[in-house]
Amino acid sequence: MTVQYTDAVASQGGCGSFKLLARWRGSVYKTVWQDILIYLLFYFTISFIYRFALPDKERKMFEKVVLHFTRYRNVIPVSFVLGFYVALVVSRWWDIYRSMPWPDTTAILANTYVPGMNRGARTTRVTVLRYVNLSIAITFATISPVVKDKLNTVHDLKREGYITENELHILSKLDEQTDQHKAWVPIMWACKTLQRARHEGLIASDIGLQIIVDEILSIRLKCGSLLGYYGNNIPLVYTQVVTIAVYIYFAFSLLGEQFLDPTKGYDNQQVDYYVPLFALLQLFFYLGWLKVAEALLNPFGDDDHDFEFLKYLERNIKMSKLLCDAMPSDLPPGVDEADTQTQFNGKMVVKSIESY
Repeated sequence: MTVQYTDAVASQGGCGSFKLLARWRGSVYKTVWQDILIYLLFYFTISFIYRFALPDKERKMFEKVVLHFTRYRNVIPVSFVLGFYVALVVSRWWDIYRSMPWPDTTAILANTYVPGMNRGARTTRVTVLRYVNLSIAITFATISPVVKDKLNTVHDLKREGYITENELHILSKLDEQTDQHKAWVPIMWACKTLQRARHEGLIASDIGLQIIVDEILSIRLKCGSLLGYYGNNIPLVYTQVVTIAVYIYFAFSLLGEQFLDPTKGYDNQQVDYYVPLFALLQLFFYLGWLKVAEALLNPFGDDDHDFEFLKYLERNIKMSKLLCDAMPSDLPPGVDEADTQTQFNGKMVVKSIESY
């Protein structure tokens, strides 16, 4: 799940960013260490063969091959292709986050336009919010394997309190009729419930009804966006091109970065460092870049960088219960037209009504 670290940065002063470099969970080291280990294994195997196993004739041929790979391996525009791909994936990831549906505004509007603590008003608010959260839960169960493990069937939804027995039968019949997602059904139920409440006089005006319905439909739109992102990926051919380009680049560097005998006088081969330091830095940065794209390409799983959909569902239920049952007695007293004195940080601050 998503690794939280912003609070650590805020509390560490100027050195917070450097202390983050020592973290392992969700780090770039965790994603690239296996690739780097495999690269070093192949690199030192080739280097060992060149230094100790090849006869003179084969060594000369090997050196020509290394010089050829050194000259042409940079022909692959890795930084350009990879940079554009990562920018596209990050933009898509951010759009997915912005498409996350939240029931808070619906709960506030329902409490505003369906006021009162009588049974009819409260039942309407609770039912509408339950339908909204049911639609979100169905959407999350469709796109997230983690949520699907918990809410795999309509019976799981009933167990968690999202639906009643009668609603379960309706959804079960729909499952038999079509394999399309059912996230739109609770939205329709919520709108019908509000329409009935308007006819019963629980909603004072058509404008109030329209405002709540518009907000509920915006949640349906966000649920549809998440389903769209889940069902329509970045074209596979683009991902393949980028991945192949990166790995072929470093496959060529296994030869192109080999240190040759400095006594031969080859260009840029005057010193034998044994360890390809700059090639390792390139490998670290390019592969880290690619792994970032791989992690953000599908944020619906349970990796270190994925969204925590189960926590979102739990949070939505808690906020819905809290907001739809707000009591009038919980409201603060209004501000008089006369100037008022407000206690703020231990000091008396004088403000007029015009300043609010």
